[in-house]
Amino acid sequence: MEAKTLFDKIWDAHVVKQVEGGPNVLYIDRHFIHEVTSPVAFLGLKSRGLKVFRPDQTTATPDHNVPTINQNMSIKDELSRNQVEMLKKNCEENGIVHHGLGTDGHGVVHIIGPEMGLTQPGMTIVCGDSHTSTHGAFGAIAFGIGTSEVEMVLASQCIMQPKPKKMRITVNGELGKGVTAKDIALYIISKISTSGGTGHFIEYAGSAITGLSMEGRMTLCNLSIESGARGGMIAPDETTINYVKGRQFAPKGEAWDKTVAYWETLKSDEGAKFDTEYSFDAADIEPMITYGTNPGMGLGVSQTIPTGEELTGTDKATFMKSLKYMNFNPGDAMKGKKVDYVFLGSCTNGRIEDFRAFADFVKGKQKADDVIVWLVPGSKAVEKQIIAEGLDKIFEAAGMSLRQPGCSACLAMNDDKIPEGKYAVSTSNRNFEGRQGPGARTLLASPLTAAAAAVTGVITDPREFL
Repeated sequence: MEAKTLFDKIWDAHVVKQVEGGPNVLYIDRHFIHEVTSPVAFLGLKSRGLKVFRPDQTTATPDHNVPTINQNMSIKDELSRNQVEMLKKNCEENGIVHHGLGTDGHGVVHIIGPEMGLTQPGMTIVCGDSHTSTHGAFGAIAFGIGTSEVEMVLASQCIMQPKPKKMRITVNGELGKGVTAKDIALYIISKISTSGGTGHFIEYAGSAITGLSMEGRMTLCNLSIESGARGGMIAPDETTINYVKGRQFAPKGEAWDKTVAYWETLKSDEGAKFDTEYSFDAADIEPMITYGTNPGMGLGVSQTIPTGEELTGTDKATFMKSLKYMNFNPGDAMKGKKVDYVFLGSCTNGRIEDFRAFADFVKGKQKADDVIVWLVPGSKAVEKQIIAEGLDKIFEAAGMSLRQPGCSACLAMNDDKIPEGKYAVSTSNRNFEGRQGPGARTLLASPLTAAAAAVTGVITDPREFL
């Protein structure tokens, strides 16, 4: 029998039809929707006189456009308010479960799915959002889709997709102190570039990967898309099974045992072929920070910005344009650079583990006077957990306050925008020009590196405090 990769096993099990010389028709187990990419899809269905085919396999929550303070009040921005209201209306008309603002199930779509046990190994999962790759942490095939594809899934529970190539990235060894899953992700992207994963689905393997918690694995898979890949995944193991067990939508009783037996088969066979392979040593990774305007422009926090001397033509021009936007110079040290904002949150680092790490670091310390800190839980459940563990009190004592769940300052689609020219150390996923607000300058980092900046007011190596 031919040796198969984890990706092949799940993909092949979901192919409904192979179009001759074309894409696969792929069955979708779970469809997540939010307020930004779904309204036009619902309009399309309506205009064709179609109903949602399997509403119980779709789950909705508003996240991109929601404010993170005073969520009990009407949303001020008219466009945002309209999108959030349309999501609710579309869900009511089509019998789709909708976790609205202020409800117990509300949060960022990629955080509530795993929390509720809706995300499970072996599934195919889609959402009209590029960071759907987060769910691949469970050993699922999860990827972002466009609005027309959202309509396709609502109408048929299927999608047409060409089968991607396969890549394996192995990270072996032990991570140094202060090095997190976010640092692994930024390190990998800095090595393979933001186009290194193009056309591929990545499987992450190796002892440094299996040593990560589920939260850490979700952070890593979340950032797969930033290397140009369609998605990322990690084979399910004991860590995965223990995380899913007992959650609201996890299988129960006899069904659980049967399902777990299947999940245990979900790993790449010995000798399975990948189109591309990379291998890295965990010992080479230090806390990372980005200095440019794409996630591949990252380096260890103790290092200096490259000089760019080896670059030519458009590569050189792009590099210099990026540094000009950031107001940095080739060869600059990153440590000691001034910070104006710190943002902890997003689908990349908005889980309870991220808030514990941040709280652990700032405990007994004070926020730097001229830094504004936004602490935004990824869901209502995370917010409740933060309060239950008293982390909010640690934040308050340090001069910081907790906000309400939402995508917040990850992207400039709500009130949490970084002002022009200001520097934000952000635990989110993208540092493009204007991503966090027109003219905003974003430095991507882990919760620990963000916490160090919040306390010192400058880019700091968190290891100096650990």
